[in-house]
Amino acid sequence: MEKNSSTEKGEMVEEPLLLHNSETQKGGLRTLPFILGNAVLMNAATAALTPNMILYLMNEYHMDMTTGSNIIYIWSAVTNIAPVVGAFMADSFVGRFQTIGLGSVVTLVGMFLFWLTSVIPQARPPPCVNSNNICRSAEMFQLFFLCFSLGIVAIGAGTIKSSSLAFGSDQLKQEVYQGNARAMERYFSWYYALYALSLVVALTCLVYIQVNMGWALGFGAPVLLMLFATVLIYLGTPFYVKLKPKSSLITGLFQVVVAAYRNRCLRLSSESADILYHQNKGSTIVHPSEKLRFLNKACIVQDPQLDLSPDGEATDPWRLCTVDQVEELKALLKVVPIWLTGVVLAINISQSSFPVLQANTMDRHIGSSFEIPAASFGIFMVISGILWIVLYDCLILPVASKLTGKPVHFSTKQRMGFGLVLSFLSVLVVAVVEGVRRSIAIKQGHSDDPEGVIPMSAVWLLPQNCLTGFAEALNAIGQNEFYISEFPRSMSSIAASLIGLGMGVGNLLASFLMNTINDLTKREGQESWISSNINKGHYDYYYMVLAGFSLVNMLCYIVCSRAYGPCKGEEEVMEEEDP
Repeated sequence: MEKNSSTEKGEMVEEPLLLHNSETQKGGLRTLPFILGNAVLMNAATAALTPNMILYLMNEYHMDMTTGSNIIYIWSAVTNIAPVVGAFMADSFVGRFQTIGLGSVVTLVGMFLFWLTSVIPQARPPPCVNSNNICRSAEMFQLFFLCFSLGIVAIGAGTIKSSSLAFGSDQLKQEVYQGNARAMERYFSWYYALYALSLVVALTCLVYIQVNMGWALGFGAPVLLMLFATVLIYLGTPFYVKLKPKSSLITGLFQVVVAAYRNRCLRLSSESADILYHQNKGSTIVHPSEKLRFLNKACIVQDPQLDLSPDGEATDPWRLCTVDQVEELKALLKVVPIWLTGVVLAINISQSSFPVLQANTMDRHIGSSFEIPAASFGIFMVISGILWIVLYDCLILPVASKLTGKPVHFSTKQRMGFGLVLSFLSVLVVAVVEGVRRSIAIKQGHSDDPEGVIPMSAVWLLPQNCLTGFAEALNAIGQNEFYISEFPRSMSSIAASLIGLGMGVGNLLASFLMNTINDLTKREGQESWISSNINKGHYDYYYMVLAGFSLVNMLCYIVCSRAYGPCKGEEEVMEEEDP
């Protein structure tokens, strides 16, 4: 049987798949098609439900704009927050393979139930009576069935997302791959490239089926994709490396809070040498830092004979924690202000309903026959994000370095800040374009016809989509790098979860903000800014409010960034630059 051989330089030579110890050795590159295939098919299936969801809710369930948007916001929030819970369950109790497998089955069931709403007439309200424009609202059971199916999809998809990337990396941590650093790098590159490809397929092919072939077929196609994804992850079962679950880092953070509270009566000495702190074996951190000193009480050893076991472990981890645990929680709390500024950006990104209604009223033809679906304009956000990543590495940095005569690198905080600026500009552009569109619609006599197409090209929507794509790519990548570089290596899983958690909180805040503006602007019988008739509403004013929040958020970010101080690695650069 062939084995991986090494060159004279010690480099690992990649040999054909399934040749080395394929009968006894688990893991390796042969498992990645199953894992990547499951993740990509799942993402394409779930992403295909979102773009046209507002049209489905308004046309088939007769919801108004605010109610439909709230359902989408809450659904998106659950989808973004579920990976945090899924990661905790996978790390502590279930294991990553079982989490992905169970999540795939749950997602498949949820998508099948949602598909039933499009094929069973009794699952949704009857069609409107056009002659009298009478539309019956959905009954309680119909709403419950709809929300239950969407909730199941969100929970299942979230649990898959929490473990897919890490489960794939588990397969490449064997001895045979540790000498080949490129294997892991290639895996991450393929993962994100295929993730972007799945979004492109969802926003083009699957959306086109929904618009031109009906809801039943349009929502049935994602069910088939999810079925293939579920079968695929289980087909690779004999080959996977399945690591046993262990104590979760999230549990350790809660232990610090509880231990600090239970030891709140302890007095902290100004001299650290007078206090015995509990350390991990082999840890390089001897004393906790002086910031947030009240948390230091969690790692103080009061009585070594009572607090520590013979092997040096804490007898009660909810009363005594290690210095490393305390410093991990401090690192998390330190980034919270900057993380909150990303939540405000998430509010802007989560505005997915109105852009579809806006595009639906504009001229979307390419040539005389082909018409771009209104929900497919989100593809330009994805393309812009990919384009920015390519341009940044291949054009912007090399050109800037050549002009300055020295290597140029924009810090993570600079990129996050620039992303916030572009996000502010994007909502400002939306407000201006919508003001023009609304004015033309009224002049054309479409005040009472929110679906009437006006003589205004949908090309006007490209700037706002491109700015949003650039903003998301800059800020999201910057945030990821910022958290990973600032946190200890043991907190990499939490670092990867913070962006999704921020998006989830942003979804909930977007729902609260929309409800508040809707309630305030429809008083005394006036038309709400967030009217289902976008020609009577004032979405230009609504986006100006978002622009105002974004401007304040930018100023807050500047303050928080300066208060945070230099990032890790920047101190050495500053010292080298000082004469």
